[in-house]
Amino acid sequence: MAQLPLSSESLDQWRRWLDRCWDDECDIDPLILRTRLLRRWGRWRQARCVEQELLPIV
Repeated sequence: MAQLPLSSESLDQWRRWLDRCWDDECDIDPLILRTRLLRRWGRWRQARCVEQELLPIV
């Protein structure tokens, strides 16, 4: 599949977006991030299992 060339403006937008994500999630435990990802994928049972593992920690 052919990819569209990225303009410098769109690259700047991606960089800003990544910077915002990094700021939001850099201090969060990897298990919490995993739970968020599982929920986004609609894998509610797996997300709940990970949450149960976090209960003693949090």
